[in-house]
Amino acid sequence: MSTLRERIANERRRLREVRQKLSAAIEQGSGGDADWVPFYIAVADYMEAAMQRLHAQDVKMGDMIRDKLGELDAAAEQALRELDERLSGNEQRLRALLAARDRLRSDGAAALPDFEAAAREFTAFIVANMGHHGATTDLAARLFSPADWEYMAGISDEELAREVALFERVTATTPPGLQPASDAE
Repeated sequence: MSTLRERIANERRRLREVRQKLSAAIEQGSGGDADWVPFYIAVADYMEAAMQRLHAQDVKMGDMIRDKLGELDAAAEQALRELDERLSGNEQRLRALLAARDRLRSDGAAALPDFEAAAREFTAFIVANMGHHGATTDLAARLFSPADWEYMAGISDEELAREVALFERVTATTPPGLQPASDAE
């Protein structure tokens, strides 16, 4: 069995790979090709599950930091406010992406331009705002025990299996003509 650190690293690697495929896809564009619909639906399904887990982890992290610190100094308040703003912005863009996914399910290729627009907003926000943020990560590193990290991660075998299955569906539906991402993030 892998360690918690390995499980989280693998999960984050798969998330990055899916996000990079989505970035490459919207950069390249489907050109209205209906063969891209299953891929985009698979990507959005993956993002829904992955982002819900990451959101829950980040909310737990913020709550745990607040509980452990009790009274917050100005730096901690700012770090937690920025965390809350990032989470709110991500949730807003994720909802738009999922609504566009639902239109893909009902309308097929006709909804591709709307999905690609929502995906462009979503990926731009992710690249610009999500990931490692020193202030909250540093607070957590200072305050959390190994048991706290385990609790915050909340990775069950069932969730891990679901995430892997969704990732494999993205891989299986990737359009053969999709060019690799040109970004290095």
